Amino acid sequence: MSETVLCAANSYEKKFYMNPDFESLPESIRQELQIMCVLYTEDVGGVFLVVYNENGNLELRVEHEETDFAFDEIGSVLKIKELQNTKRELFEALELYYRVFCLGETPDAELEAKAAEAKW
Repeated sequence: MSETVLCAANSYEKKFYMNPDFESLPESIRQELQIMCVLYTEDVGGVFLVVYNENGNLELRVEHEETDFAFDEIGSVLKIKELQNTKRELFEALELYYRVFCLGETPDAELEAKAAEAKW
């Protein structure tokens, strides 16, 4: 099993990418992801990726060019921690979505409760 990029923003090319495999996500969720990613790269720079790892968990990653001296490494770490706290419910719902609709897992009672909270 491999990793899957959900979405990414690139400050060097001023582009946003949303994996077409996730077009079935509600428009409001896709917009929220786009805003989050673009704002991250505007604040910090580099390339920001939201990736599902092999276990179906979301990871927030950042890459930057070695010659990018404007990239804010400290700000990057702080911003990722902030996003992990403020967007926790969104990320949990996206993990549930991925496990059920992409990996074909059957949700247990805890996951069903989270899905009900997310109202998907």
